[in-house]
Amino acid sequence: MDVDQRQSQPVAIAGDVRRRPFQELSRASSFGGQQLTLIHDSAATGTPMRVSVYLPPAIERGTVPVVYFLSGLSCTEENFTVKAGAQRMASELGLMIVTPDTSPRGDRVPNSDDDALGQGAGFYVDSTEAPWSDHFQMFSYVADELPRLIECTFPVIRGKCGILGHSMGGHGALTIAMRHPERYGSVSAFSPIVAPSAVPWGRKAFAAYLGPDEAAWREYDATLLLRDRGFPTQILIDQGTDDPFLQTQLQTERFIDALKARGQSAKVRMQAGYDHSYFFVATFIDDHLRHHAHILHQGSGG
Repeated sequence: MDVDQRQSQPVAIAGDVRRRPFQELSRASSFGGQQLTLIHDSAATGTPMRVSVYLPPAIERGTVPVVYFLSGLSCTEENFTVKAGAQRMASELGLMIVTPDTSPRGDRVPNSDDDALGQGAGFYVDSTEAPWSDHFQMFSYVADELPRLIECTFPVIRGKCGILGHSMGGHGALTIAMRHPERYGSVSAFSPIVAPSAVPWGRKAFAAYLGPDEAAWREYDATLLLRDRGFPTQILIDQGTDDPFLQTQLQTERFIDALKARGQSAKVRMQAGYDHSYFFVATFIDDHLRHHAHILHQGSGG
């Protein structure tokens, strides 16, 4: 019997995540890299926020591109981390993956019995309405605060990153990328809520968080933003044909019509037989990470 006595060493990173802004809650080795769970005090939400961070082994040799993943309704930072199986391909491609929680949480944070509102359902907007406006500032948190903290703590390539998401997180990824193309070089989504102004999940959340004036909703509607702005690089979307929310809550055809009208470079794949679950995400996550790596490595000269 052969026994290999070699011991792998943890990935070395610049900075100490045990100091502010991040406190390290857990660490595990995965495909030569390190999977971290962190927590920090957020100025945007006024609460502690948990974040999952995967550090690929390439981070030992220099800076790496970072891709943000935004999860869907009722999820935390843990769902994608443990269910999507993204670490193997992220290790191979040299991508750092950052997965924040989906909303502020805590005893003093407003909540709802409705899964489409409150804790776990931040919708990646900056709320203007009571009682949500004190803490539900998820657009600013994801688009501004979290990237700044990541860039000052880890050796990532500054200035361009990727963003992708699932369902509510797909809505967040598309809207954040289109509103900040100077910051996000690549974008993709699984089963995104592409027209929240027109579907029950989105209308309920937007009315609560943003108020009754639907003009204020426009900046958070991916289909309307696409018609107004577009995006500089190709958009990738995967949507399952057996998704039970396809017709009522997702309405992918609205986004496809806007893509055609805009002449936007895009690839929308209607995947036969797939539903809304993380089995679907895990099946195609490698394609999405390759999509981001191709664009981001080009943009960084890699």
